[in-house]
Amino acid sequence: MLTFPKDFVWGSSTSGPQSEGRVAGDGKGENLWDYWYSLEPDRFHGQIGPETTSTFYLNYEKDIDLLLETGHTIFRTSIQWSRLFPKGVGEVNQTALAFYRKVFSLIKDKGIELMVNLYHFDLPFELQKIEGWENRAIVDAYQAYARFCFENFGDLVDRWITFNEPIVPVECGYLYDYHYPNKLDAKAAAQVAYHTQLASSLAVKECHAVNSAYKIGIVLNLTPAYPRSQHPADLKAARIAELFQAKSFLDPSVKGEYPQELVAILKEHDLLPTYRPEDLDVIRQHKVDFLGINYYQPLRVAAPRYLPHPDAPFQPDFYYDHYVMPGRKINPHRGWEIYEKGIYDIAQSIKEDYGNIEWLLTENGMGVEGEEKFRENGFIQDDYRIDFIKGHLKELHRAIEEGSNCKGYLLWTFIDCWSWLNAYKNRYGLIELNLETQERIIKKSGHWFKELSQNGGFEP
Repeated sequence: MLTFPKDFVWGSSTSGPQSEGRVAGDGKGENLWDYWYSLEPDRFHGQIGPETTSTFYLNYEKDIDLLLETGHTIFRTSIQWSRLFPKGVGEVNQTALAFYRKVFSLIKDKGIELMVNLYHFDLPFELQKIEGWENRAIVDAYQAYARFCFENFGDLVDRWITFNEPIVPVECGYLYDYHYPNKLDAKAAAQVAYHTQLASSLAVKECHAVNSAYKIGIVLNLTPAYPRSQHPADLKAARIAELFQAKSFLDPSVKGEYPQELVAILKEHDLLPTYRPEDLDVIRQHKVDFLGINYYQPLRVAAPRYLPHPDAPFQPDFYYDHYVMPGRKINPHRGWEIYEKGIYDIAQSIKEDYGNIEWLLTENGMGVEGEEKFRENGFIQDDYRIDFIKGHLKELHRAIEEGSNCKGYLLWTFIDCWSWLNAYKNRYGLIELNLETQERIIKKSGHWFKELSQNGGFEP
């Protein structure tokens, strides 16, 4: 039996924009995803947009009961800024205020620890009209929104999160054509990243000002960069890949300062953001209390084979090529590499390089396309998901035994949820969602997860 510490928590993560949905008259304002879907529905798998998602807004009472049925002792979700403040600033949507109070109270009444994220890729569209995170005014708007949340929900929330995976909107929205606003502008990307970090640090400041006992962190998708070989050029490629992908938010959030090598690279390419000297004091003084870490797959890189074209827009992978390792283990239903040891390596890095700060594994999961083919006797027999979780937990257990300060494991996700451009193409949940009837059916993994939680471990 692999047994985890008695205070170790078990649960799952979701987000407001991926689970809540909308109903007429709910007062929610548009966010980036609502607007983009209205413009280009063809870019969304099956033309399924964010309107319906998993209908948590209507079914939260039954869904929260299912948290207990699947063994949750912790649950992570997010507040939708555009639901609470339809224009991003100004008037509060009282219906949303009451909704979140009811949801959070019910979760707490069930004895489940509550982790609440303030931002999950979902900027209110009214603020995008003024250039979104490129505009410093958004930092002030976010700071006010964050303080409002701390003051109005702080009595119910056990752990706060400033941002989920803040590097993703930077990469997908400003370096590659994946997310709205679909810019290829590295200078804008650097400014967006900087304003996001400043906003996160200011949220930490506001949280502790409201109540010094509140705990607040940031969730980062830490994807270890593994070099193709020990050749100096491959090692340099991996180091620089991690500077952009992980350390650009990890270092200022935990250490209070940016990596000097990253600053030098940005300066070399004339990409340094506009900033005020006093901002650096804010970042230095207001570090997170803990980390949330999301891990799905490794990043494998090699030294670049070619020089970039002098007229091409800057991208971080000027410094590295993506490398497909021969013989890698693959999720055949999603195409992503499965590399369980990545969890152990992340844990070791946090322990050795970041003061062994308290952390939770806030996302880890296995997406499966066409999962209905595994239905037998009325429910999904997802032994592959159970094996996936076990493999990662073995490495996490090894890290904890060696002193890693990890306090919990949260799977992505609870009920199959809407997933940005992929909609419901890949299913991740412990619970199956029937899109036509909205029926929820616990999968085999959901029953197993309850046993895992109750036993505090599992037999390998």
